[in-house]
Amino acid sequence: MFGDGADMQGLLAQAQAMQEQLAQAQEELANAEVSGTAGGGLVSVTLTGTGELTAVDIKPEAVDADDTESLSDLIIAAYRDAQAKTQQLAEEKLGPVAGGFGGGDSPLGGGGFPGLPG
Repeated sequence: MFGDGADMQGLLAQAQAMQEQLAQAQEELANAEVSGTAGGGLVSVTLTGTGELTAVDIKPEAVDADDTESLSDLIIAAYRDAQAKTQQLAEEKLGPVAGGFGGGDSPLGGGGFPGLPG
């Protein structure tokens, strides 16, 4: 099936190296912080590279007691901005490693590995 044992050892070594690269990329992603803004900087949010919301900053001029809907919209927009940047960072960090697994057409993405970009 795989030919001689040397081929199998090479495949295993390659898989282990890719696994180590993936773990390193995931750690870098978890330690990264990404900010998103809306309303010209009136609202900003900070996410970790894995998408966890860690901070929300609202400038006083964004607060209008008679128009809380606009503030809500700004928060959502800032979150979406940060989320898009987080996704881009994940693709940059994990894409080269995940691409080595092949099969990127899988509905799971990342060569069939859940959580990896396809």
